[in-house]
Amino acid sequence: MKFEQYKTLGFTNWCIENRTAIYIFTFIITLGGLLVYNNLPKEQFPDIKVPQIYINTIYFGTAPADIENTINKPIEKQLKSISGVKRIKSNALQDVSVILVEFNPDVQVSDALQRVRDAIDKSKRDLPQKLDSGPTAQDVNFSEFPIMNINMAGNFSLNQLKDYAEDLQDAIEAMPEISRVDIVGALKREVQINVDLPRMQSSGLAFYDIQQAVQGENINVSGGELNVDGVRRTLRVKGEFSEVETLRNLQIRTATGATVRLGDVADVQDSFEEQQDFSRLDKKTVVSLNVIKRSGANLISASDKIEETIAKYKADRFPQGLDIKITADQSERTRAELHDLVNTVVLGFIFVVLVLMFFMGVRDSIFVGLSVPLSAFVAFVCMPVVGPIVGTAFTLNTIVLFAFLLGLGLVVDDAIVVIENSHRLFNQHKDWDIKNAVKAAAGEVFVPVMSGTLTTIAPFFPLLFWPGIVGEFMKFLPLMLILTLFASLFVAYVINPVFAVTFMKRHDENGHEAVDTSFDSLKRPLIIMAVLAGIGYVIDRGIGNLMIFFIILYVFNHYVLTPKIIVPFQEGLLPRLKNGYRKLISWILHGWRPVWAVVSMFILLIGTFMLMGVVQPKVIFFPSGDPDYVYVYNVMPIGTDARVTDSVTKVIEKRVFKVLEDEKAMNIVNSVIANVGKNAGDPFNPDRAATPHKSKVTVAFVKSEDRDGRSTEEILGKVRVAMQGIPGTEISVERESSGPPTGKAISIELSGEDFNTLQTLEKTVRKGISQAGIEGIDQLKSDLVTNKPEIVININKEKAQREGISAQQIAFAIRTALFGTEISKFRDAKDEYPIMIRLKQNDRSKIEQLLSLNIVYRDMNLGGQLRQVPISSVADISYSTTFSQINRKNQERLVTVSSDVVPGFNANQINQQIQQVIDQMEVPNGYTVRLGGEQEDQQESAIFLMTALGVAVLLIYLILATQFNSVIKPLIIFVTILLSFIGVLLGFMITGKTFSVIMSGVGIIALAGIVVKNGILLIEFIDELRGRGTPLREAIIEGGGIRLTPVLLTASAAVLGLIPLAFGLTVDFVSLFRDFKPNVMVGGASAVFWNILAWTIIYGLTFSTVLTLVIVPCLYWINERIRMKWFGKKDPALAMKREPEPEAV
Repeated sequence: MKFEQYKTLGFTNWCIENRTAIYIFTFIITLGGLLVYNNLPKEQFPDIKVPQIYINTIYFGTAPADIENTINKPIEKQLKSISGVKRIKSNALQDVSVILVEFNPDVQVSDALQRVRDAIDKSKRDLPQKLDSGPTAQDVNFSEFPIMNINMAGNFSLNQLKDYAEDLQDAIEAMPEISRVDIVGALKREVQINVDLPRMQSSGLAFYDIQQAVQGENINVSGGELNVDGVRRTLRVKGEFSEVETLRNLQIRTATGATVRLGDVADVQDSFEEQQDFSRLDKKTVVSLNVIKRSGANLISASDKIEETIAKYKADRFPQGLDIKITADQSERTRAELHDLVNTVVLGFIFVVLVLMFFMGVRDSIFVGLSVPLSAFVAFVCMPVVGPIVGTAFTLNTIVLFAFLLGLGLVVDDAIVVIENSHRLFNQHKDWDIKNAVKAAAGEVFVPVMSGTLTTIAPFFPLLFWPGIVGEFMKFLPLMLILTLFASLFVAYVINPVFAVTFMKRHDENGHEAVDTSFDSLKRPLIIMAVLAGIGYVIDRGIGNLMIFFIILYVFNHYVLTPKIIVPFQEGLLPRLKNGYRKLISWILHGWRPVWAVVSMFILLIGTFMLMGVVQPKVIFFPSGDPDYVYVYNVMPIGTDARVTDSVTKVIEKRVFKVLEDEKAMNIVNSVIANVGKNAGDPFNPDRAATPHKSKVTVAFVKSEDRDGRSTEEILGKVRVAMQGIPGTEISVERESSGPPTGKAISIELSGEDFNTLQTLEKTVRKGISQAGIEGIDQLKSDLVTNKPEIVININKEKAQREGISAQQIAFAIRTALFGTEISKFRDAKDEYPIMIRLKQNDRSKIEQLLSLNIVYRDMNLGGQLRQVPISSVADISYSTTFSQINRKNQERLVTVSSDVVPGFNANQINQQIQQVIDQMEVPNGYTVRLGGEQEDQQESAIFLMTALGVAVLLIYLILATQFNSVIKPLIIFVTILLSFIGVLLGFMITGKTFSVIMSGVGIIALAGIVVKNGILLIEFIDELRGRGTPLREAIIEGGGIRLTPVLLTASAAVLGLIPLAFGLTVDFVSLFRDFKPNVMVGGASAVFWNILAWTIIYGLTFSTVLTLVIVPCLYWINERIRMKWFGKKDPALAMKREPEPEAV
């Protein structure tokens, strides 16, 4: 064909004619990509923003049942009418109401928050009038989590340590990356008025009198302005207390007109509130600062700034002897994982280029290989533009980097086709110059290249709509792959043609790249690289060493790699492989052999599914390796004093250290931190209220490469066993989350209205599971606790009304006596502190003293005379037990029975056995028993992934039907997807690897778009040969032989790009070239998390590629034979060549 007969692309032609502009553009893209990469916030995992709203209400002195009726139910009533609500969960605790509203994923967080606030406003008319706090609504941001603990200790008092901690807190909170800093273990200053009840009542006083007197004297009020000698001066009445002694000497007037000194009826002191939180580091008391990062901020940058600030304060402001130690620094793990993944990407890129060299030669492989970094740079430059469009903020995290790693073998596909076709036309048409060859080549393959790119992208498109927390966590994978693959298409048609025009050379007479092995051909390149090496050594030793490596590699390629290895491969092994493949296809396309081959494939498919039912490989939700952190959560009965919780926590610490010492594991432990009262719960729990009944012990291990092969999973199991037998508390031992936050591995939800029935169901469930003898369950625990001790003050309404006393007055008096009430502020030069009034410790610990409290009120029937009536005259008490908390889900009461899984057992297999127990139960009408927690999230994700796979298949079919203008040919190509399924399942069963619902599911969906390319390459070229007049059988044989190279090349590139991650192989290239220390490592946290997905693609793509080369030609042959026999349609090739067709099968 003449050049004029080829269709060319206008924009590619323009790029070729304006190469200088394209080179400048490429430089700008490279520079811009590097700048964006360097400036992206760096995190371990992406920001998770889901439409979940958290409502918190505090109402001191209120039991859970009353919280449920007076707060939760009225708010839920309004919430359920909001559009877009997916589920509503509520917890009624002592004094606290917690409601979590989860919206459908299509609702924006800001809209969800506003809708909830509107619902709260509507519910306020049904809520108690004097709530202590709330209801307040805030969005749940899983990205705002503690990034480090800063622990301060030394020979200083807790008050001094608190002052130092507050100085550091102010400096850190001023950083734009930081949301807040919580201080744990410090004392909080307050001025206490601890009333002696007998003295107060004998003096004729009440809390009200003291409160009025303090508020009336502790004032600082403006009196206006006064004109004095033409100068306007402000008047200010200053009556605030400047010393505690002044407050102690305050005179209080009684109802009789007498005065009483405050110090005579109360102990007034400048002190500290009762300590509600404690912190220890390695059993030593410390004051800790828990640093919370702002959403979207750069974790590594924040960590660096904090360390610089600490170093500066230690040098300039803090005294000698103040020890400051950073623990649980999340940036260390993030640095390590990002560093490992970047090195894995580089290693995968090297593997991809190597395989390209063998199939395409060194020069062409460089053209193609450059498409990898250039596609990445284009994608990086597009991130700031695409982010606002899709409603997300990009960060550099493990998900984004893995997307690039997964795309290593995919982004080269477009460049391979364009460069290979350019080379073919350039060597085929000796009278063409390189410009015409590249223009014609790019135009000729544009449609199949575009089609191939779209079919690869299609499976990832439905993943963008993944709902829930898991979807928010994983969505960056499809988003980055789509962006990178489109970038590769851009590079293939804008930049690669320009490179080809500039550097491509014709083959020699043997059809291979001309190689000049003389030393003269080396002089100029070596001189240039030597100069660059010298400049590199001036800048950095690593750069200089890298240039020396390139010089060695260039010489090695010149004398050894190309002439001794690559050329013999291309002239020897590759032609023999092609000839062997042609003979195989020639043999199999005979008689009924194609039919038997296809039937065998379907038998293998069915047999694989049957074998899977027998073998039953382990299935997990998210993959996880050895933990870096072990958390021991301790939950005491609600109402437990913080000091009691702390004493139990010390027992837990002692047992933890005993395990570590017995296991000789102290050398792999970085720190053991104990938090009591604050930051003692799940870091992903939005509730930041003080919890004196909770504590947490955190064991932080050193980096995995420094553990001498010790398994921290085993230590976790030992700690879990050691925690058994501590009475009066509920203890759970957990690991850090390796993915998005999910529920318990084993969680059974019982819902209904009547607690007695739920209690019976809960006992039935426990009994059934126990009788079933299910192994692997650590310890079943129920959140239904009905034996919380309670003292009820029963008000005699008739007597109270006769005396003119309300229930609210009684409740306020009791609350002031017990909890205390802030009645004013005490200010000094530095800060202000609350003035608190309540009974002395001895008085408030006796119920008789509380009942003797006088209610003071003004009796209008007696002319406004003040009267004092003891509570005991209008109320009595009773002792009972009540619920510690009442949980609800979607307006129904909920009881949850949960447990951890013993290490070595599979949660899914355990849940399957539990489900069998549930199915055999008789559940009353109106009540449900089902699996929740992680199992609920897993089921939701599995359903979505199956739906996404179906949508992906439909999209791929639409693209292929458009390309081939056929109904049957896309179905033939779809066989490659079935073959990939066989490969994945057989691979996991043979190797015994664990199947992950998320990672393996995403891998299978990705395979649907990857493997069809092989079928496209084969059928497209067979059709092309037949269109030229080649008979059917010869077209299939020859088309397969010619397309064998690109099929093997694209598959090998994709597989080899993933091999480093599959084995967890990393090489520290910076250390290698700077210090000659490669620090080769196999395994690592990133490999544990991602290798299941990598192996899924490797298994499926390898198996599918091998069988596709046989099954697709057989199906093509069968389809044509059936079409000719049953429909009488002749082969289109007969219109051009009258050669006999093979007999129909």
